[in-house]
Amino acid sequence: MFNEKMLESAKKLHFIGIGGSGMFPIVQILESQGYEITGSDNNESDTLELVRKMGIPVFLGHDAENINGADMIIYSAAISPENPERTEALKLGIPAVERSDVLGYITRRYKNSICISGTHGKTSTTAMLTHVLVSAGLDPTAVIGGKLPLIGGYGRAGKSDIMTCEACEFVDTFLKLSSDISVILNVDADHLDYFKTLDNVIASFRKFAENTSRVVIVNGDDKNAMKAVDKITGKKIVTFGFSDKNDYYPENIRRSGPAGSAFDLMCRGEKLTELEIGIPGIHNVSNAVAAFIAALEAGLTPEMMSKHFPGFSGAGRRFEVLGKRGGVTVVDDYAHHPLEIEATLKVAKAMGYNAVWAVFQPFTYSRTKLLLEQFADALKIADRVVMSEIMGGREKNTYNIHTCDLAELIPGSVWFPGFPEIAKYVMENASKGDLVITLGCGDIYKCAKMMLQDK
Repeated sequence: MFNEKMLESAKKLHFIGIGGSGMFPIVQILESQGYEITGSDNNESDTLELVRKMGIPVFLGHDAENINGADMIIYSAAISPENPERTEALKLGIPAVERSDVLGYITRRYKNSICISGTHGKTSTTAMLTHVLVSAGLDPTAVIGGKLPLIGGYGRAGKSDIMTCEACEFVDTFLKLSSDISVILNVDADHLDYFKTLDNVIASFRKFAENTSRVVIVNGDDKNAMKAVDKITGKKIVTFGFSDKNDYYPENIRRSGPAGSAFDLMCRGEKLTELEIGIPGIHNVSNAVAAFIAALEAGLTPEMMSKHFPGFSGAGRRFEVLGKRGGVTVVDDYAHHPLEIEATLKVAKAMGYNAVWAVFQPFTYSRTKLLLEQFADALKIADRVVMSEIMGGREKNTYNIHTCDLAELIPGSVWFPGFPEIAKYVMENASKGDLVITLGCGDIYKCAKMMLQDK
């Protein structure tokens, strides 16, 4: 069991899975606080190169000897108890803790910890908020689920008392965080392998809101989110959404630039400022309003924010334009829940391409099984649908579900076992002026990159 004295008394930390996007910001923060750090990972990655550039020794592959001299072991959720470094730590009596426990400890060291939660939109909103705070010179510490172009990574170690943090609800991880300002973007049925029911999801978000010390910023248009904060006392509740019944809402929404939006930001009937964002989708207008309120609570003025919002170009794997080949535009997106896929494909369909191709990698057997019909309905928005095998992740296929079961519900869809076959099929059949968008939270982005490679 983790306690804060473990970290306070440690000098040398060893990270198992140090190349993970969720681990790197924690490495940055703890390294800036004077800890000596080593790490190991099984796979080369861009993030691993960033770790090496910090001067941190990295072992490729997991081995018991890698933890020599460590006072404490930090491991990612993907690392099994049978990992040789974890078993060696247990044998030697070296404390070993999961990254979410350490992240919770870090949030308690900041006076203005801003935690962004929600079934959808967490990464985009956390990245947007961090971009605005950094651009305005507030020097926040940040932990983001996607790469932010402004900082060239998934997080940063700042020198102010402000921290932005993506708060993930999976296995109640976000309940370990200490949040002064919390955002609840939306609450939907997801991770039902853990939560079992939507009511349990709502109850978990309620605990997250109750754990907040000062302000809860909640989507007033989302009935499940409002259930989560119903009758909560002892903290300020601020609502946002598209309805003028909310405390903050956009008016006069209009297109701006190639794919962005501009709007008047209203507060209880009065115009505060005009905001412009350079990323597509009405859902990102809502995310921008949430980020605006959080930044306002952290001390920024409306005038400062109106200056810095337009510079945000999106987070990595969030409608990320990777390039063109043969007149075909290839985009990658992290969407992996039916509502996220629906929102992303509606944005894509409104952009004027000849045809929109959805290339989808289902993630986890439980989610695919439980939301099968919803996935089919969302994917039907695209003109063409191509799918890969299900990426099981942490699960075994005890659900007896396969991609062919999903394909049967989508007329004209096709599926292939491997990315090379998918990339070949798509690029041989897509036409100039088409948009191909890879969708999923696994490694489907690799397929997008294959599509852009010359033979």
